[in-house]
Amino acid sequence: MNPATTASKPIEFRGATLGVMTARLRDTDPMRLADAMHTLLGGMPDFFNREATILDFAELAQLPERIDWPSLASLLRRYRLQPVAVSNLPDAFIEGARKIGLAVLDGDNASVAAPEAPAAAVAPAPAPAPVVETPAPAAIAGAEPTLIIDRPLRSGQQAYARGGDLVLLAGVSHGAEVIADGNIHCYGPLRGRALAGAQGNARARVFSTNFGPELVSIAGVYRTFEKGIPESVAGKAAQAWLKGDDDQQILTIAPLQTQ
Repeated sequence: MNPATTASKPIEFRGATLGVMTARLRDTDPMRLADAMHTLLGGMPDFFNREATILDFAELAQLPERIDWPSLASLLRRYRLQPVAVSNLPDAFIEGARKIGLAVLDGDNASVAAPEAPAAAVAPAPAPAPVVETPAPAAIAGAEPTLIIDRPLRSGQQAYARGGDLVLLAGVSHGAEVIADGNIHCYGPLRGRALAGAQGNARARVFSTNFGPELVSIAGVYRTFEKGIPESVAGKAAQAWLKGDDDQQILTIAPLQTQ
């Protein structure tokens, strides 16, 4: 195409594949949501990296009298999430969502914008960017899905295995985030943030052949390492899991016996 012709176009549209976060809301009370996010994400205001976010209300436990849209949006932005649209929202609340600039998606549009079945690949290495991953369907009926990533996750990138385990074959850099509803297995250096059992599975574990994360969380119980990784596991094969009963669970990290 002639460069002059291209330059003369005031606007041009092209197809693109974008990573979009889906936030499934089962409650709309800002205070309860704030407590839940603090527990899940360790209270870190920079946990995400300005990911576009669709608010999905399909699993709302009960209809509230009203939704405090400004407070809800402010809470998400506090964790560097950018709400852009809603899906499965009851008709009574649509006008409020539109007033704060959120697009209203029907069921078909929502599934296209934020697919729950098989995932897109991690963003290409030359352009590190946050990428939301969802697992491919299990090959065997009844088996939990597993998401396998065979390239390094760089700073600012994110992978999420919804409903199953996450397997990382090439490591996780500082500033990257890996999340799984099941276990996390990392066969390279684990340097970012690792959250297993994201939907409350207290039996989930994090396994790494080269342990050195910024944060580890199991079912919302987390541990950070501002003072450094314990010498017994730093750079070594290790696992993290919850020990104790439901009333007093302790996140435990210990060497992993590989022989």
